[in-house]
Amino acid sequence: MTCPLCTAADTPLIATPVPGGPHDATVDICAICAAGLDAPDENHFRSLATTMWSDDPAIQVLAMRTLARLGTPWAQDLADQLYLDDETRAWADNVAADSQHRDAHGATLNTGDTVVLIKDLPVKGGGFTAKRGTAVRGISLVAENTGHIEGRVEGQRIVILTEFVKKK
Repeated sequence: MTCPLCTAADTPLIATPVPGGPHDATVDICAICAAGLDAPDENHFRSLATTMWSDDPAIQVLAMRTLARLGTPWAQDLADQLYLDDETRAWADNVAADSQHRDAHGATLNTGDTVVLIKDLPVKGGGFTAKRGTAVRGISLVAENTGHIEGRVEGQRIVILTEFVKKK
């Protein structure tokens, strides 16, 4: 069989769930694609330029989510070109079921948690550096980006990358 995401031929396919949609959808994709959905390899997913136009909404949703996770300029260009009907777009945007805010060590972050900075962070526009070891209490989660949280440091509300914090 051929993988519908990367077009690899004659490879065993793995049933992979596509959460957040109207049905319990699964898609049969190759092991490399399945393993790469959380941390996609830019070169492996270049074929999304073709496969994102699949007639299968579940494939379109996986393609859209993968392009968003890649975050490279070419992936963003493809994501901007991809037309999805309203229902499929809502499904692609509904990633709460398969993504969460996580700290540098993989612990799940929730609104109101206290985190500690694990690196000195220069605050753009703030004129100061948030020092390593600073506790940030009562964080807020940025809904659009699981890599960002908001918190108050030295009296200013700032956006902090989750890779630079650990849950206390």
